[in-house]
Amino acid sequence: MSFLAIDIGNTRLKWAQYASPQPGAAVLAHGAVFLETIDELAEQEWRHLAHPGSMLGCVVAGEAVRRRVEQQLELWDIPARWVVSSAHEAGVVNGYDHPGRLGSDRWVALIGARGHVRARGPARPVLVVMIGTAVTVDALDREGRFLGGLILPGHGIMLRALESGTAGLRVPTGEVVPFPANTSDALTSGGTYAITGAIERMRRHLAERSGGEQPLVLITGGAGWKVSPYLDMPHELVETLIFDGLLQIQAHRLAL
Repeated sequence: MSFLAIDIGNTRLKWAQYASPQPGAAVLAHGAVFLETIDELAEQEWRHLAHPGSMLGCVVAGEAVRRRVEQQLELWDIPARWVVSSAHEAGVVNGYDHPGRLGSDRWVALIGARGHVRARGPARPVLVVMIGTAVTVDALDREGRFLGGLILPGHGIMLRALESGTAGLRVPTGEVVPFPANTSDALTSGGTYAITGAIERMRRHLAERSGGEQPLVLITGGAGWKVSPYLDMPHELVETLIFDGLLQIQAHRLAL
């Protein structure tokens, strides 16, 4: 039976239907909608989908949005199951002071990243970067323990904060350049370098913690492609990282 994976972020809902609830399963269909339009899913994007056998999702947008999505899932009458961060799951140990307070999207992405490492061969540390409305930079050691991570504003939030708090500044349409010589370029470059600087700092911390071993750096999130060209380190863009994590979790739970 097919499997429906749902990722509800702060701005958009992304979904993908897989042929089975296993890592590497074929994608049958996928899509994304803004949160304002999720009440149309059952009559629009999901209307012609094959009946999924199960679903699993993660949500950071709040309870009200989650309930609206569950109403759309009534189209198939399948149980709605949502990931809640825990002390450990699917080979990953949660080192957060209060494991249940870690954002479910971060937790799922870490599990997806661990799956990528396992599929490639020997264990190694991983830096998991999600770039969207907010930016998170999370460290996973070679044993699969989440060590901790950073949270900072996404580029849009940074620029809107400057616009509202500083006279004369407006959200720019500038470019990222080494030496900005106008305000638009200065704002665009400043936001991008703030994000890349945080990534570079956490990568250095993780390498030091790992005895000099350089971590695998995985970038995901809707704005990852904007930052990637300015990141001065080996890295990979993995757009499906949260879906990969949901598949890992579902497969692990079925195997118990």
